[in-house]
Amino acid sequence: MSDTVEGRWAEIFGPRYLPVTTILALGVTLFAFNAFLSAAALPSAVHELGGVEVISWATTLYLVFAIVGGAAAALLKRRLGSRGSLIGLAAVFLVGTLVAAIAGDMTQVLVGRAVQGFGEGVVAALCFALIPELFPSRLVPKVFGMQAVVWAVAAFGGPAGAGALTELISWRAAFLINVPFVLIFITMVLLVVPRGEKSVEAHGFPGVRLLTIGAGTMLVALAAVVEPAQAALLLVGAAALLGLAAWLDRRATQRLMPPDAFSLNTAVGSGLWVFLLMPVAGAATAVYLIMLLQQLWDYGPTQAAVTGAVMAVAWSLSSVTVANVRQRATRRILIRTGPLLLCLGLVLVLMGLEWTQLPVLLVGQALIGMGFGISNGYIMLTIMEASTDAERDRTSALLPTTQSAGNALGAALAGVAANAAGYPLAVEKSDVLGSIIPLFVMAAAFAILAFLAALRMVQLAKTTPLATFAEE
Repeated sequence: MSDTVEGRWAEIFGPRYLPVTTILALGVTLFAFNAFLSAAALPSAVHELGGVEVISWATTLYLVFAIVGGAAAALLKRRLGSRGSLIGLAAVFLVGTLVAAIAGDMTQVLVGRAVQGFGEGVVAALCFALIPELFPSRLVPKVFGMQAVVWAVAAFGGPAGAGALTELISWRAAFLINVPFVLIFITMVLLVVPRGEKSVEAHGFPGVRLLTIGAGTMLVALAAVVEPAQAALLLVGAAALLGLAAWLDRRATQRLMPPDAFSLNTAVGSGLWVFLLMPVAGAATAVYLIMLLQQLWDYGPTQAAVTGAVMAVAWSLSSVTVANVRQRATRRILIRTGPLLLCLGLVLVLMGLEWTQLPVLLVGQALIGMGFGISNGYIMLTIMEASTDAERDRTSALLPTTQSAGNALGAALAGVAANAAGYPLAVEKSDVLGSIIPLFVMAAAFAILAFLAALRMVQLAKTTPLATFAEE
């Protein structure tokens, strides 16, 4: 490929690519909407069914099973084909939706959320895997820009839409709204996605590896809700289990991940570290900012949520803007700059909170969003291009799974840092301000680690042959 890559927005929304763009947008919408659904609908479910003590598990199980499903996505694609796996797992998601919607107690809701998570985790991962298969390289940044807008709309519309349905009809309607979207998605897949080739080789089901990944992820989730000392032990156990899963996978005949996953000796492995570490760093504000604004500045829920949403808006706008970048050298600069903007934004948010300066905090939030927006699409594109054709499915499907794992790990580590600094016991505003400093210092440190991994990825990508994408 040349060093200049051109592509136009009109192409992905033109007659040739619009059906595929619609499928990808629907797949991301289902995942994003249901990630935000619980905050609005589940309190009403608990009020009707009881079980307030397990309400957090409705989100936890969804994310844990989504990560496990994402890990299995490439294998399912090879066994069932692109169309069969998308339709089959969309149907699994639909079953989970119906179980949750008609549940008679919270246990059934939790089962439904777990089934939803597994189905949608596979669908989201497969949508990523289809990008290099169905789009030429020059259009991939535009596709990622479109997906960033979908996430921003879901961040706003997910809680608002679910809240409106819950208030006007029932919390069950908030779940059932998924049904028409799933049916449209399945219809579009039948019409547009080619069957693809199925693997004729017979291999055993990777149950041990998936169970190990699920157990490790569950330990990360548990670490966010226990005492700091226990959380540290859980995180060590989670790291051991996930490391074991990676070790087992490298020795398996039918692998779930590319062989160089998270290796610092390849562009793919280094890029996956960037993609994991940036969400870990961003979790500090994602988890705590809205609550801190209510505690420290006496904001109401809506005002705090709008302030927090500045990050999502900046992410989407910057992602769409840089999708027009043509020079590969400029794209490499954006990859390196993203983690630095994230780090600077975290520092400014902390300064804004400490100084009670809203403009400083808003600039920090905007920089955090821009850090993700200007770099994420090109990080993913670089990872896909650096992957071999034989490993492309595994690599592409691993991207949303890695991001979800980063969000889960970041939330857990943020909880450990805040709890260890005495945040839960802080009553006075001065005590709260003192307790959040370690949280933001830790987050900034992870952003710096992401920057170092980005430097390594860009360096290695310059000497890596590019994989073949879809035909022009």
